[in-house]
Amino acid sequence: MPHWLTEEHTMIREAVRRFAENEIAPVSERLWEEEAFPYDIWKRSGELGFTGLPYPEAYGGGGGSWLSFVIVLEELARVDCAVANSLMANSSVASLLNAYGDEAQKQLYLRPILEGRKIGSIGLTEPNAGSDAANIATKATLDGEHWIINGAKTFISNSGTEVSGPVVIAAVTGTREDGRKEISNFIVPSGTRGFTTGRKLNKIGWRASSTCELHFDRCKIPAGNLLGTRGHGLRQTLTQISTGRILIGALGLGILQGSLDRSRAYMKERTAFGKALTEFQSLQFKLADMATHAHAARLMLYDAAAARDAGVRFDQQASMAKLFTTERAMEAAHQAIQIHGGYGVISEYPVARAFGDAKVLEIVEGTSEIQRMIISRELLAQ
Repeated sequence: MPHWLTEEHTMIREAVRRFAENEIAPVSERLWEEEAFPYDIWKRSGELGFTGLPYPEAYGGGGGSWLSFVIVLEELARVDCAVANSLMANSSVASLLNAYGDEAQKQLYLRPILEGRKIGSIGLTEPNAGSDAANIATKATLDGEHWIINGAKTFISNSGTEVSGPVVIAAVTGTREDGRKEISNFIVPSGTRGFTTGRKLNKIGWRASSTCELHFDRCKIPAGNLLGTRGHGLRQTLTQISTGRILIGALGLGILQGSLDRSRAYMKERTAFGKALTEFQSLQFKLADMATHAHAARLMLYDAAAARDAGVRFDQQASMAKLFTTERAMEAAHQAIQIHGGYGVISEYPVARAFGDAKVLEIVEGTSEIQRMIISRELLAQ
């Protein structure tokens, strides 16, 4: 671990690791096989203060740092990335509500998702608008004291559960003078008439993280459910997305470290051709690469999180950390399967489940290609 981490950081890591190994690991395979949302684990995470760690205590948060939250996600993802993603996706909603919500919105919608009583979703992605977020088609029309929403969202994490709370969605509310779409954010509570959850999506990874389609058919919400300033929706989301990239990187670091830990333990237990696996140099080199990449990824992520905590610009660091960590996580998950051989492709083994999880990380919160665009743009602008 970096020598400059505090005793508090160490205590948080140890507490989360105990929780993950004692309460998540024993049920991780079942959650994967059944694609079941871990209600008990989510509730317990809230009770332990993990869900709201970096948010204000006034709204049920822990008042902690983003670096501490990165450590929480890292340790959870080391055991089960899908469980960690539930906290990560919830934080995306929490960040928007905390930054742009008024007092009433924070008390009504932010507090329950920080305390773990509800879980939040963010509805940006649509069937024809993924990386190109400005291309969304969902529309919101002001009708007196209400907004009427029509459209659809897809790939929405934390939707379709019994504790799904508010979804913050982006919708087109008009046209700007330059002809571009005016996009605003809205808070849509679960159970709102005209708001329905569509089919649950089956994924190659994050199988215990509920992901569904959302449909809005003349969905009517109060005018007061507009989040922040009209027309600032995309700006609000993009302002928070660099933080999300740090957190996705934390999930990648968890997979990377988990792949290293499991591979090292397996090599110490197994023999082949009359020798321990630890004696094969080709396998030793795989461990060396994993350890080197995990160390580099941890330094990059912690640096970006520390910059976030310090209130200085961190967009480029976040993209670099997200790019490096998720790609190295995919590589480590692949090599862990190679080390485990035939056992590595059986879902009973965590290395098999981590492989699909790792691939998802290269897509969400901006693909690897998008990160390279951001990084190169920043470099060329200097």
